[in-house]
Amino acid sequence: MAFPQAENTDLVPETISEIPPPSEKPHLPSPKRHVGFTIDEDLDESDSNRSPAIISDETTASTENADVRVPEKSTSTFESVFSEMTLRPVSIRPSPSAANLLSSYEMNGSTGNSNSDIKGDTPKSGGAVKSNGNGNHQQPVAEHPMVADAWDLLKKSIVYFNNDAVGTVAASDTSSEALNYNQVFVRDFIPSALACLMKEPPEAGIVKNFLLKTLLLQSCEKRIDNFTLGKGVMPASFKVQTTDHVKDILVADYGCTAIGRVAPMDSGFWWIILLKSYVKHTGDHSLADRPDVQKGMKLILDLCLSDGFDTFPSLLCADACCMIDRRMGIYGYPIEIQALYFFALRCAKHMLKDVCENKELLDKINAKIKALSYHIRTYYWLDHTQLNNIYRYKTEEYSHTALNKFNVSPESIPDWLFEFMPLKGGYFVGNVSPARMDFRWFLLGNCIAILSSLATPEQASAIMDLIEARWNELVGEMPMKISYPALDGNDWNIVTGFDSKNTQWSYHNGGSWPVLLWLLVSACIKTARPQMARNAIELVEKRLSRDGWPEYYDGKTGRYIGKQARKFQTWSIAGYLVAKKMIENPANLLLVSLEEDKTISKPRLTRSASCSSLP
Repeated sequence: MAFPQAENTDLVPETISEIPPPSEKPHLPSPKRHVGFTIDEDLDESDSNRSPAIISDETTASTENADVRVPEKSTSTFESVFSEMTLRPVSIRPSPSAANLLSSYEMNGSTGNSNSDIKGDTPKSGGAVKSNGNGNHQQPVAEHPMVADAWDLLKKSIVYFNNDAVGTVAASDTSSEALNYNQVFVRDFIPSALACLMKEPPEAGIVKNFLLKTLLLQSCEKRIDNFTLGKGVMPASFKVQTTDHVKDILVADYGCTAIGRVAPMDSGFWWIILLKSYVKHTGDHSLADRPDVQKGMKLILDLCLSDGFDTFPSLLCADACCMIDRRMGIYGYPIEIQALYFFALRCAKHMLKDVCENKELLDKINAKIKALSYHIRTYYWLDHTQLNNIYRYKTEEYSHTALNKFNVSPESIPDWLFEFMPLKGGYFVGNVSPARMDFRWFLLGNCIAILSSLATPEQASAIMDLIEARWNELVGEMPMKISYPALDGNDWNIVTGFDSKNTQWSYHNGGSWPVLLWLLVSACIKTARPQMARNAIELVEKRLSRDGWPEYYDGKTGRYIGKQARKFQTWSIAGYLVAKKMIENPANLLLVSLEEDKTISKPRLTRSASCSSLP
């Protein structure tokens, strides 16, 4: 079965084709498997003076005059987005952004039988439609009331600089002191930006403005006390101030006022990833080709690819350098930063101009991608078989052929892990360094590993197997745990420094964060598990709006609103909207996903990635 080709799509120039379903594995929330799609990455994608620390309207005037290349007409062929929907059908709605990507949608099984396996009614969620029984969708189902509320709240959160939308505030909770929640955070804006790109019609202007304003802030002098940060450091956040002398000015924070005074290592990576999403959606390659944008990417990459004393390809990081922005024992080589690093390298590889002056940098990127993928896939991966190997490790192995390369003591394996690890499934551990393996589960790093194809297809499937097998622990009543399990007792004392906000099952210490829904849903779609995504969305729709869109939830299952959680947290709102847009139109996955790089050789492991040989 083939879907009609798009007539005038400017969403993506890639081809989406059917892939065979993964091997059957037991699923708690969704007992049957669904067929998804693969993404063919477009391999053809391809100096200003330092500004003052405060950016005014005169400073940014020159950035608004760049011409925008009109995207060429392109088509996307859909052989099968979901060839078998065994539980509930989901339609792919035509939209201005997709330019009638699919004008009709037939529900055929993998053998060509129409609707033979469809069971149950379609949930009342945005974009879903009921089938009339002959394979055509005719009767629309009402959109969930949360959707309109979320779009309205997202609109109210927009920040303007000289009448141009440049971002969204972190939270709009008037019942609490603003602190820095009234600023535009780089990492927080990502789901807001994706929601704006996926909106019908799309609002890409705010994304472009955000990219250019943060680029200007990158070139400012960045000082903490008497120390000057690297030129490539992107701000953690910025705010717009109005004075008597200048209409609007931008004031940035590079970690200068953050708790712990730690610079945000992830901001630059998110900026490159968002730039790639913008270019992919709009076809505006001229933005990525601009000299200042090219220079901004290179400054970020220079920070990461500079020579040092490391014997690992992974990046050495301080605590609090990413979404977990307080002391939580992630110092060293946290999986979140390594996955974002890999993702950003692959995005930059396609956006940097293929010119002589970039040849050395591109060679470094290619070498780092290969080395980093091998390192993470080999040494960070943990499944039942590898856990048993570590349990039997010998220490003090002085040899190139040592199995225990990091000299990890088997006694360091925590007791909870033996019950947590299912027979089928696995994940990337939180951190690996000499004599240390942080066995905790971290959601963001594992989902980004799936979306960037840092995880092999087998590893991606195993990660989702583990989430389904441990649904109650990782998802519970509110998706989803940022980390698992929670630190307590003496571990909490030592690791967090008696942090009163990161108490057990709260905030970063095992709290549940609704914003992570968009990452979970994206990973579900890429691994062909739409019903699992729907189950998570339905959990959110039971409470999130009623509770006032809080930042996070507390408790083992996420039952309680976080003790210090802000209400009307913008990325909780935007994360829900992105998840809904993903499940309505799986083609939106193309904005945040890269297909597997065929030039990267898979590591030769001495174990099964997901124990697939088990019955």
